[in-house]
Amino acid sequence: MYKKKPFLIVFEGVEGCGKSFQSKKLFKKLKKRRVDVILTREPGGTKSSELIRNLILKDYFNKNTKDKFDKYTDTLLYLAARNEHIKNKIKPALNKKKVVICDRFTDSTIAYQAHGKKVDIKFINNIHKKILDGVKPNIVFILKVSSKSSRSRLLKRKTKNRYDNFAQSFYSKAQKSFIKLSKNKKNYYVLDSSLNDNNLEKKIFLIVDKFLKN
Repeated sequence: MYKKKPFLIVFEGVEGCGKSFQSKKLFKKLKKRRVDVILTREPGGTKSSELIRNLILKDYFNKNTKDKFDKYTDTLLYLAARNEHIKNKIKPALNKKKVVICDRFTDSTIAYQAHGKKVDIKFINNIHKKILDGVKPNIVFILKVSSKSSRSRLLKRKTKNRYDNFAQSFYSKAQKSFIKLSKNKKNYYVLDSSLNDNNLEKKIFLIVDKFLKN
């Protein structure tokens, strides 16, 4: 039997790593076991955060570079969406001792905005100090994927977002950042998702199962 307790599980990784797929699989498995669980995503997760998400995505498809958001404006929009998400969805769910599964969280901002776009990491950390309000993931799954697998998955996508169109070199750089972020952290699990099969699903569930029983 699982103990009812607040628990935040985060899935991170580059586009095409299968994190959305695996987070949905885990959500369904926990639901079957009658766990009080919610599945959410970033940027997004609430009505206001989804509006910000659309604004960010729309900007990416702007052909004129002069009309694009500055990288700090872009980062602030992500952080604004996170603030709404934490205040209105994640924190209330954790206060009710629910299990929250989140597709992307703070590490994505560090990997993409700080390491990828060279936004000052202190700038991000200072805002995080204010908006996270003590919210920290209990488990972070970083799904590592081969460039071949990620590319073939992205090609199959019917609808694409801004990050599905970046050069392979950007994804490789971002993946290295995610792995670097996991170093020496006991609650981080780097798993190979190139096959994205039942074995990966089982591995993820066994890790979560152990944590929820303690």
